[in-house]
Amino acid sequence: MAGRAVLVTGGTRGIGKGIAAVFAGAGARVLITGRDEETARQAAAEAGAAGYVVADVARKADCEAAARAAADRLGGLDVLCANAGIFPDAPLAELTEEDIDQVLGVNLKGTILSVQACLPLLRASGRGRVILTSSITGPITGYPGWTHYGASKAGQLGFMRTAAIELARDGITVNAVLPGNIMTEGLAGMGEDYLGGMTAAIPLGRLGAVEEIGHAALFFATEEAGYITGQTLVVDGGQVLPESLEA
Repeated sequence: MAGRAVLVTGGTRGIGKGIAAVFAGAGARVLITGRDEETARQAAAEAGAAGYVVADVARKADCEAAARAAADRLGGLDVLCANAGIFPDAPLAELTEEDIDQVLGVNLKGTILSVQACLPLLRASGRGRVILTSSITGPITGYPGWTHYGASKAGQLGFMRTAAIELARDGITVNAVLPGNIMTEGLAGMGEDYLGGMTAAIPLGRLGAVEEIGHAALFFATEEAGYITGQTLVVDGGQVLPESLEA
């Protein structure tokens, strides 16, 4: 990965910051995006990234600006980690149109717009890689309060499969990592009861670390994974395996 040009959307905290740090540690030149400049500046420094771009992936113009920044500052783009995502919770009966638009806008529309904006650079690379950060929630499991979030994450995989077919002719692979419960600032905000309950549901007996998602994403970006496309990799400590708590 040494010298590869990598763009990580939503790289200012949590899983995105962990992905950026893993790629930077492998010798890649990493650019991250975030919606707050000071947070992005600090995160880039802490992750060892080459720089940052202030961008909201739900806006087409911002995604295009991030792609231009990759071209200008990295000289091109080999890997796009479409990671930006939000997960506010609300019961289905109380979801507002604004709630739905916000989550789908960032998580699903933002994924599509990010890939679209970076396509010319990924084609020019000759070894383009797209790695999506989806989730076990939606594609495999469900959790009360996250109907809109689950829909957005399942939607990413529907996008991934057809995008993988369309982009294969350009030598671009498209894959997704499905994290389980990973210890991030956002997860910590769910409270001790949530953390304790989730830990008890995980066969390995612990929450995941952001770097563990980063290493899964890194694998999809390597030459060794060049014949893998349209696939998912669950990284959840075995959480989806038991059919009951007794198991």
